[in-house]
Amino acid sequence: MCRLGQLSRAGYYRHWRASAPREENTALRDRLQQLALAHRHYGYRRLGVLLRREGWEVNHKRVLGILQADNLLCLHRRAFVVPTTDSKHSWPVWPNLARGMETTGLNQLWVADITYVHLKEEFVYLAVVLDAHSRRVVGWAIERHLGTVLALRALKMALAERMPEPGMIHHSDRGIQYACSDYVRVLQQHDIQISMSRVGNPYDNAKAESFIKTLKQEEVDGRAYRDLNHLRRSIAEFLESVYNRQRLHSALGYQSPIDFEEAISSTGISTGMGGGRVLLPPSPALFEYSVPIFRVS
Repeated sequence: MCRLGQLSRAGYYRHWRASAPREENTALRDRLQQLALAHRHYGYRRLGVLLRREGWEVNHKRVLGILQADNLLCLHRRAFVVPTTDSKHSWPVWPNLARGMETTGLNQLWVADITYVHLKEEFVYLAVVLDAHSRRVVGWAIERHLGTVLALRALKMALAERMPEPGMIHHSDRGIQYACSDYVRVLQQHDIQISMSRVGNPYDNAKAESFIKTLKQEEVDGRAYRDLNHLRRSIAEFLESVYNRQRLHSALGYQSPIDFEEAISSTGISTGMGGGRVLLPPSPALFEYSVPIFRVS
């Protein structure tokens, strides 16, 4: 080719080294811009994973540099907080069984929480139940009130979807919705162990809190829901089609919850309590208050 074009080989390679990297960088920036706009709440690490899955050889530093240069870094605004937990009640408070627990399979530990969503003229409330091992949302419900029915509907959806084996742990905060007799009765009917966070310690329910943050940043913030029905449809689409099926989780090796669960099933790993779990020795501080009799399998 060089002879036909009457060029020296050295000149050809000098030209290639000067032009090819620029072309490759332009193509990379174009693809990264497309991904950043399609996944507007993904940070540079998740975008880097998507690029590498498409065959691009990039590290996180290069991705971060391009995002900074093109002003594509996602921005997070400080959330307005509406209280959803009332822990000042007369119902029994259960000890924290999830503290230090390392799950080894599905349906060993569920975490539950409640948050609010701001509509045009009112606040409504969303209750969720997640499988702590896969981060998958297994139950959810939306109501205009913070009554027990809200939390119970999310729980019953999760029970119908997963049908867990006896001995599983259900962890939540100390809110009256989770401590009242109606909710506790359903858990005990399914032989589910009850666990609650310590006073004023959100880290005890970190996985549920992390999900709420993701929900607000990637779905709720910046949206203008017309009414409750519009909100229900949008939340259902986000939970089932985006969060459970598409969203990459760093804790899951940058897989979606459903992909992670399917990988577990394909390897034949147990998904029930028989898979085993590790419980660290409980702290004496957990038993500072009077609680009902409980057991740990």
